Amino acid sequence: MDRTNKIGVIGLGYVGFPLAVEFSKIYNTVGYDIDSIRVSEIREGIDKTCEISSKNIKQAKNLLVTDAAVNLAGLDYYIITVPTPIDSNKNPDLKYLRDASELVGSYISKGNTVVFECTVFPGCTEEVCMPIIEHTSGLKYNKDFFIGYSPERINPGDKKHTLKNIVKVVSGSNNIA
Repeated sequence: MDRTNKIGVIGLGYVGFPLAVEFSKIYNTVGYDIDSIRVSEIREGIDKTCEISSKNIKQAKNLLVTDAAVNLAGLDYYIITVPTPIDSNKNPDLKYLRDASELVGSYISKGNTVVFECTVFPGCTEEVCMPIIEHTSGLKYNKDFFIGYSPERINPGDKKHTLKNIVKVVSGSNNIA
């Protein structure tokens, strides 16, 4: 990635928001969330997850925090960090993941990469998310766009093992580096 790349982080919870802040130190970054109250709080310097200080929020000059999906147009990388709760039968509820895949599919362009940083079962990105992105975008997976996966490694409230000092595991949909 070069410094002119633009990154979008979809979902500004305890995983996505620290990621967006960290990326914004180098890249122009759009942090998107459907929760307008959450977006307003962040703009006011408040992180209710207590992962990012008010001072660090205000220092994130290359970060646009928004609930307007139109701001996701023209980006190079999309990182999906939405929640994956379980239902009463302890099955994963993929509603947020499906919605985020459709949203990203409506904005990606040829050559873009979508990275999933959500807790999901093996095969979910290729069996559930990728077909939604292909259908919505009209683009072809591994030809027009690429997918990556980075398991969520954040332990909420842990101030010792933070995003900046944990080992990140990342995989991709092809062997192009």
